[in-house]
Amino acid sequence: MTNSPSTGLPGLRGTEHVGFTVPDLEEATRFFVDVIGCECVFEVGQFMSDGDWMATHLNVDPRTIMRKLRFLRCKYGPNFEIFQYDAPGQKLEPPKNSDVGGHHLAFYVDDMDAAVAYLKSKGVRLLGEPTLRTAGPNAGQHWIYFLAPWGMQFELVSFPNGKGYEKTTPLRLWHPARPAD
Repeated sequence: MTNSPSTGLPGLRGTEHVGFTVPDLEEATRFFVDVIGCECVFEVGQFMSDGDWMATHLNVDPRTIMRKLRFLRCKYGPNFEIFQYDAPGQKLEPPKNSDVGGHHLAFYVDDMDAAVAYLKSKGVRLLGEPTLRTAGPNAGQHWIYFLAPWGMQFELVSFPNGKGYEKTTPLRLWHPARPAD
């Protein structure tokens, strides 16, 4: 592991959005808006193309149809772009964290107990109970995974007093409650 920043992408400012495909755009929008608290900003209607445009630009089967996409804003993190596609050979099961391409989205919350109680009241499936890290670089962090209705994995995290690694280096991960460097 290296601690020296590379020059990287010229003009890089940060993550603008995270995009992911959902099986039902209406269900996903309701979950993100009504449960998580995001707001829908705009949508784009159906798109398909003749030829190889979809394969060339999106690395999908050229006969893929993008039914619709929506952009959501979720408080102080990156925007979300959610898609609903119809594609030949489309996989309908989300990957597990252990699968190649597996992923999850983590939401920072100020009060883990209140956030967990809220998710329970909305009937959201939680995976276990909140875990508190007491040692190592993540010491001080509470976390718990939960699932969207279609099985996508999410995480709540909270570390109001910082993380263990902060005691050993001046480097800091981005944090939604802390001003940007």
